[in-house]
Amino acid sequence: MATTRALVRTPSVNPRIEAGGAGEEEIATLAAGWLAGWGYQTAVEEVAPGRFNVVARRSAGAGSRSRPARLLLNGHLDTVGVAEIDAPFSGAVRDGRVWGRGAADMKSGVACILSAAAELAEEDSPGELVVALTADEEHASLGMQALVESGIEADAAVVCEPTGLAVMPAHKGFLWIEAVVNGRAAHGSRPDEGVDAIARAGHLLVALESEARRLRRETNHPMLGPASLHAGTIRGGSAPSVYPGRCDLVVERRTLPGESREGVIAEMEAVLALARKSCPELDARIEAGLYRAGTEVPEDSPVVEGLRRACVRHGLPGEVKGMSAWVDACFLNQIGIPAVCFGPGSIAQAHTDNEWVEVSEIRTCARVLTEFARRFLAGDRLPTGDRFSAGN
Repeated sequence: MATTRALVRTPSVNPRIEAGGAGEEEIATLAAGWLAGWGYQTAVEEVAPGRFNVVARRSAGAGSRSRPARLLLNGHLDTVGVAEIDAPFSGAVRDGRVWGRGAADMKSGVACILSAAAELAEEDSPGELVVALTADEEHASLGMQALVESGIEADAAVVCEPTGLAVMPAHKGFLWIEAVVNGRAAHGSRPDEGVDAIARAGHLLVALESEARRLRRETNHPMLGPASLHAGTIRGGSAPSVYPGRCDLVVERRTLPGESREGVIAEMEAVLALARKSCPELDARIEAGLYRAGTEVPEDSPVVEGLRRACVRHGLPGEVKGMSAWVDACFLNQIGIPAVCFGPGSIAQAHTDNEWVEVSEIRTCARVLTEFARRFLAGDRLPTGDRFSAGN
């Protein structure tokens, strides 16, 4: 709990989300100091101007095998903004909870990683523990991208996002789709010359609703449920007295493991064709924007099964669920490191004005994570054969 409070009290608002945000330098320096003090080979890496990762390694103990097990524990250091929140970095403890920005998402998870690292530093494990604390997860994942590009390797990874102490081996992805609908600007008194781009966009919105209903009927994942689609933003027009010559939409399509960017764009072209059936004059185009894949790890994999059993040994039900939000585990899965989410706190508390996490969950998570890491690094359930391949 003390580590969580210290981390919450160290501002690390993502400056790409909120102007003046502190970024990760101070908190990275704090965490790196602890890890180095416990004997880890520790580096603070600037992945972009003013943005920092921490990567720390504890080498395999004496007498280890020629290929020791390697486990990666990951958490992100940045948080969303704090505008209009009173005392956002207090780290206060009330009603059995730690309060403050990042308490749930995900400084308590980082604290559990650090707790496990501290305890395992006292042991002569035959495996190698890698702690990677990354920047910018809340915006563009600059830190995780840099970590992956550095050639990081591991047999498995645990990303300590808030899961309510459930093991979450699957998560949705997303594609942002930019749609431009063209009209013809004209004075509001000249309907013979003007073409209302916003009204034309209405036909596309109706077609999008139809597609969203189709996704609810025809798609499903046993942990994640159906894929989804919604209009996120709309912008158009300059004045009430002017026919708008252009209307811009950004649509978010939440994807399931196994879906591709190309497949989703093909579906959106079909949506555009449907809109043109009700408005043949519709002049519109769509473009793919930011894409992050949905990925999953098999339930019978060593990391999922090992975490589940560790949960049960500590009095938890050992639930295996899906995470509806996209997470940095995607990048690790895509390079062949099976990565699952497990951590204290609820995603429902993330980004709220009164963010908190239960003290009891922090303590239980730290115990579970430490035991799992100890057993994994001892080689009890090492993956065999070819490297894992994510289903995306």
